[in-house]
Amino acid sequence: MKKIKIYDEVIYIIALFGLTFAVAILAAADFGMSMIGAPAYIISVKLDIFSFGEWTYLVQALLFIAFCIAMKKVKPIYFVSFVTCVIYGYILDMWCYVIPLLNPDVTAPGSMDLWLRVVMFVVGQLLTSFTVMLFLKSYIYPQVCDFFVKGLVARYKLNQVKFKLIYDMSYLVVSIVLTLVFFGRFVGIGWGTVVISIVTSPLIGVFAKWYDKHVETVLLFPKFAKLFEF
Repeated sequence: MKKIKIYDEVIYIIALFGLTFAVAILAAADFGMSMIGAPAYIISVKLDIFSFGEWTYLVQALLFIAFCIAMKKVKPIYFVSFVTCVIYGYILDMWCYVIPLLNPDVTAPGSMDLWLRVVMFVVGQLLTSFTVMLFLKSYIYPQVCDFFVKGLVARYKLNQVKFKLIYDMSYLVVSIVLTLVFFGRFVGIGWGTVVISIVTSPLIGVFAKWYDKHVETVLLFPKFAKLFEF
């Protein structure tokens, strides 16, 4: 079967818009955020001096420092990952602004009919796993939370699926601690968060196998791509 050819740079753009849309959907469904998005969401609810999108890249600034320590070096090109975080944050806020259903100031999270919330959750979860996989396939660095996995897997030759699962569960623990400290109850975390924590990594693996079988990545800017090699 002939593979579909698509530019790597296009994959990056699709991943950016797709993942932010997925996060906005999950927040609106209110069954629990993904463990990766939960910390910034919880903080944004407690401290609304910044938007959800802005808190997203502020929180990941701390993770970026941890990443550089783990990599035992700092390369200027690594900062592209943080730039991705900033772009990600603005696109996330854009989805919430242009779609009333995803805007918590217009439509309270979880206020929709149950069937719609379930559909939103399923779509959000599948889209999250698929777009994270796209980020991992692109040479352009994803936001720091995903770049952390990509970089350490490449640096230390780790099993991507297993490491991603451990990484996701660590985020879940941090999210639980934050919501209990800030609110004394679960905010932004629910049964959906547990489901997402368990199924995201395996789904990424499934999507990656499908991608490798049916899609061929083509570089639009080969010389530029070499700058991103670890």
